[in-house]
Amino acid sequence: MHAVEKKVRAFVRVKPTAQFAQDVIKFGPDNKSIDIYIKKDAKKGVVNNKQTDWSFKLDGVLHNTSQELTYETVAKKLVSEALVGYNGTIMCYGQTGAGKTYTMTGATAEYKHRGIIPRAVQQVFKAITRSVDSFITVRISYLEIYNETLCDLLSTMTSSGASDVQMAIVDCPQGVYVKGLSIHSVSDEEDALNLLFEGETNRVIAEHTLNKNSSRSHCIFTIYIQSRFRVLSDVRCINSKINLIDLAGSERLSKTGSEGRVLKEAAYINKSLSFLEQIIIALADPKREHIPFRQSKLTHVLKDSLGGKCNTVLVANICGEALHVEETLSSLRFATRMKWITTEPVINVTYDSEGTVKALEKEISLLKQELAMHDSLVNRSLVTYDPLTDVQVAEIKSQIHKYLQGDIDEIDIMNFRQVQEVFRQFKLIVRKQADEVETRLRSKYVLIDRNDFATISAAQKVGIVDVDHHLLKRQDVDIIPTPVPPKPDEKKSRTSSLRPKKEGTKSLFSGRDLAAHLPSKSQVIIPTKSLDVKEKARNEDTAHIDAQPSKPVSKENSQWSSSPPSRAVAFEQFKKECGSEINRIFKENKSILLARRKRSSTVARRINIIKQEIEDIKKALEAQRQERSQQGEYVDEKGRLIIDEKEFLLIMKLKDLKEEYRCSYAELQDLKAEIQYCQHLVDQCRNKLISEFEIWYSESFLIPTYVQNALKSGGNIRPGMIPINRVMCLVSFPGSFASSCYPHVVR
Repeated sequence: MHAVEKKVRAFVRVKPTAQFAQDVIKFGPDNKSIDIYIKKDAKKGVVNNKQTDWSFKLDGVLHNTSQELTYETVAKKLVSEALVGYNGTIMCYGQTGAGKTYTMTGATAEYKHRGIIPRAVQQVFKAITRSVDSFITVRISYLEIYNETLCDLLSTMTSSGASDVQMAIVDCPQGVYVKGLSIHSVSDEEDALNLLFEGETNRVIAEHTLNKNSSRSHCIFTIYIQSRFRVLSDVRCINSKINLIDLAGSERLSKTGSEGRVLKEAAYINKSLSFLEQIIIALADPKREHIPFRQSKLTHVLKDSLGGKCNTVLVANICGEALHVEETLSSLRFATRMKWITTEPVINVTYDSEGTVKALEKEISLLKQELAMHDSLVNRSLVTYDPLTDVQVAEIKSQIHKYLQGDIDEIDIMNFRQVQEVFRQFKLIVRKQADEVETRLRSKYVLIDRNDFATISAAQKVGIVDVDHHLLKRQDVDIIPTPVPPKPDEKKSRTSSLRPKKEGTKSLFSGRDLAAHLPSKSQVIIPTKSLDVKEKARNEDTAHIDAQPSKPVSKENSQWSSSPPSRAVAFEQFKKECGSEINRIFKENKSILLARRKRSSTVARRINIIKQEIEDIKKALEAQRQERSQQGEYVDEKGRLIIDEKEFLLIMKLKDLKEEYRCSYAELQDLKAEIQYCQHLVDQCRNKLISEFEIWYSESFLIPTYVQNALKSGGNIRPGMIPINRVMCLVSFPGSFASSCYPHVVR
């Protein structure tokens, strides 16, 4: 299931008071905006650029609203989504004495004054009573963070010794949880409310100037919901939780007059709320990669609730008195930043592996019963669907051997398992026969892979195979010079053993014939000893020929027999003569490619410079705007903002740089396309030059003159299309050029 991004919802609730400053706080007609107006201080002189009005846009403004309407607006939808698997978080934030605890917990004096927590518990259990297709269990925990210390408010309800467990915040793939925190199962609404009241009595409160019952800690009341469907109750399970957070109020010590222990508590509260605000600012910035959740216990616990896979709602509680307007502005700014945060809520579905196995086993049993019923209806009572026994496997193996020997015409098959076993036995027989054949051949022959050119070349040199990789007959072998003349008794055995054989892509020949010339079966390198013996034999044959009466040698043959020039020298000659046109085109394309690359590098450097200038101008503009904001903004009669000449010039320069950046970027893209095309042309010219040189070199130096005459335009063979190894096999050319290296001169 794909997660859908959602914004954090933020509401503001105004504490009802008789001293409500109507001239300072004003609400919009849509009941979603709130404006703050402050009169200018005449004591600061005529020139006073301090900001005096603010406007905030939220998801709703709750002013003079009942507890029921507050719950309907803030929490009802979130609790409904939690019942189907989405995690949810509701958090009350604001200054001390602004009504956070009243909004979250409510007053116990009257039933209608219940807060969000009791109403959420009631909604959950009402949904449980209406549910018919699922089995829902509910559990409760109550955590307190006091002076950066984790406390379990329900520890008195646990068994002896459980409260001594050291509590710690743990990160896991499923989310964040508090190790050592007690979680209590509840069966009805009354049990859940009893736990709530028990935790409330254990909370730390104190009295100061602004609040007689001020909460001195952050409290998180969590409702865990687990739903198992009755149809597949052992397989599919939905888990969700609702975090209901009552934050301690921020305090200004000049107003509360806190001292001693209360002063220390206020310091811890303000510090943790400051860290919370830093987290909100970091989450709202899309460029931030690291979010410092571990700065405090509060932010670490709320890691999943802020910017995670959770529905999050904030209630900013403010006072409507003019005395507290600065704290009100701070709370409204916090609520506005919260609205910038995006979350990706998903349904938390888990599957019990043990339950899945049980369900599948049950389904298999039902399917077997259905097959047995079907077989009985068609009179196939002997069919079984259980795994084959050893006796049945042995019977199938016996039938297969009889079938292969021709004793029986068919194999008895009753079910699909027998079909699989028959194929498996056939596969084993074929594999066994293949291994026997290969073992027998390897004991008599040496196998050479057709793609192993080094070994094949060595075999050609010693006269075992021809240029087509075929084994040679006796008469072919006799005309090839051999290192050591064979003995008379060896010739006979050699004639009978040299027969053409093929198997797939490999050639077979006698291992005794290659014992003195080729390496072992697993090697592909030709021993130098064999090459030395072969060269010695060639020298002996040459001396024998020189001792005979010499015959006149033609001028063409003597020229062909001379050593050809090296490939590097020949390549330079080819570029000046036959390949001059191709070489000229190659150089022109390469020069164009280098010019395009140089231009691309210049444009890229220019783009980087423009980007840096744009960043510098943006920073200068931001500084100008901040300075203007501090000094005060001026508008004309039409309400348009007035800026100075310096800021105007920066804006115009920024516009010109952005236009230049777009043009340069477009030019860079065009140059990249041209470079790619030029590179393709250069590669084509390089390959053409190399291929034409290979043909020219072969026809000019490696082919005899009388063979070249056959390759002319009037002949039957077109130049360049005949393989050089086929040409070289027509004559007995002394020496070998197989080890010559190709000149790396074209780059």
